[in-house]
Amino acid sequence: PAGAFIVLVSATVERHGYEGLVLATAMAGLIMLALGLCRLGSYIRHIPFTVTVGFTAGIALIIFASQLRDLLGIELAKEPGPLGAKLAAIGGAIGTIRPAAVAIAFGCIAAIWLIRRFRPQWPSFLIVVVASAAAAALLQLDIATIGSRFGAVPNSLPAPTLPAFGWEKVKAVLPDAIAIALLGSIESLLSAVVADRMSGQKHRPNGELVAQGIANVASVSFGGIPVTGTIARTATNVRAGAKTPVSGMLHAVYLLIFMLIAASLAVYIPLAALAAVLTVVAWNMAERHEFWTILKSNWADALVLLVTFLLTAFEDLVVAIAVGVALSFVLRAYRLWRQSKS
Repeated sequence: PAGAFIVLVSATVERHGYEGLVLATAMAGLIMLALGLCRLGSYIRHIPFTVTVGFTAGIALIIFASQLRDLLGIELAKEPGPLGAKLAAIGGAIGTIRPAAVAIAFGCIAAIWLIRRFRPQWPSFLIVVVASAAAAALLQLDIATIGSRFGAVPNSLPAPTLPAFGWEKVKAVLPDAIAIALLGSIESLLSAVVADRMSGQKHRPNGELVAQGIANVASVSFGGIPVTGTIARTATNVRAGAKTPVSGMLHAVYLLIFMLIAASLAVYIPLAALAAVLTVVAWNMAERHEFWTILKSNWADALVLLVTFLLTAFEDLVVAIAVGVALSFVLRAYRLWRQSKS
């Protein structure tokens, strides 16, 4: 999924199981479809920039923390979900670090940096994952792989099915569905804005939400997970010369072909290599420059940023966005009142 979805997907599976994720994703798709049909897309785009940077940085922190186990090769019977408990559990198991996993992970991070520095047009993530899988297999390294932890990877699409649901289950996963819908909507519309700036075109926010809603319902029908547009892939696509949505469709076709042909080889991929890739993803999505710029701008924006960031990392994404938007509105109203009094 999009990097920002990693946290939501894992948390939903932990709370409700895979069936709960399927139902939450289908509900999120319907929510996005309703938002688009009610022409609310243009309003979602106006979520304050400080809130967007805050929750994006919070998600990046959670993604990084969730990869520490595999970056270091630490053995944990069960990894806690909450950030504080996760860090405490990893700290308690620090004596089980595997040097081979550390070498693979940091070697992959270094290789990604070098490839992007000297050969930016090369697919750095794919190269390091393939190379690390080959190295782990040839050297017979004692490290966790996709196969050792999760078993075989299917190389075919499942038959279309609808998620099983009842009223109690719907109520249980509703907060997760709202979080997925909100994040998917924000991520997609931000991606569209970036594409507009780069291409000189103008997207239709409501049409974007309708399409994303349909895509999410279709995804879970085949056993998929939440989908959305992403800024990194959108920008890369435009820079490569893409003019129409056909380029994105071809991307999906290539992934399907890869799954049908090479899925059986995925069992050899070291989890340390995937953790390295996700660590780089977290670093890139953290918006560090914007974060520090806002912190140094004024106290009101800095407060909104920090509250949203901390609530995202330690509480909940929906709560973080709601509190961040409300706090931003209150502080803006206070600022306008002060200006009118002066």
